[in-house]
Amino acid sequence: MTYGYFTLTQRAIARELGISRNTVRKYCAGAELPVPKPRRRTRPVITDEVKGWIQGYLKEDEEASQIRGAAKQRHTAWRIYERLRAEHAFAGSYEAVARLVRELRPEGKEVFIPLAWDPGDAMQADWGQAVVFLAGKPVKVHFFCARLCYSGLPFVALYPAERNEFLLDGHRQAFEFFQGVPHRVIYDNLRTVVREGWGRYVTQKQPQFQLLEAQL
Repeated sequence: MTYGYFTLTQRAIARELGISRNTVRKYCAGAELPVPKPRRRTRPVITDEVKGWIQGYLKEDEEASQIRGAAKQRHTAWRIYERLRAEHAFAGSYEAVARLVRELRPEGKEVFIPLAWDPGDAMQADWGQAVVFLAGKPVKVHFFCARLCYSGLPFVALYPAERNEFLLDGHRQAFEFFQGVPHRVIYDNLRTVVREGWGRYVTQKQPQFQLLEAQL
């Protein structure tokens, strides 16, 4: 059978499409034509359970605001979206979360992360974890991930832990890879960067990170 400019065997076609050889044989013989399967209606991503989680985050803000002397903390829609993904494996869109947050907390002005960036304006950085195989054995590693906001170009470096020295080395390698230093770097309250505070209310950065900033 000819497939594009190449001739493939029925076995190869079955392997490429992930179907049985018998099905491929029927299609080639013209005995039947593939019929597209009807699309199933997906469940709404903003379920009552998701709504409850969001209400819990907003309740945290309310309770924190009533503690005398505590720094005011306010979950943005983006921060709620990130927590849903990290804590509950949420697979919905940010826009759906933002709409519900506006409904549940209509007062006040919401803060949004801009969706348009200038070249060299910003870079996002964070830690992640993965399992790789070294010498045939699974090993848990930590990866420093950086991404330019304008182009979306990513950079990833693997380390044995999320210690300060690896954070600094990850920045160095990322800047060398991107061949420059952006005007700002966006973090999600990394403890290897932030020593005290949260979000916009960071009061103190890690000393080693302050040395990195001073050298840039």
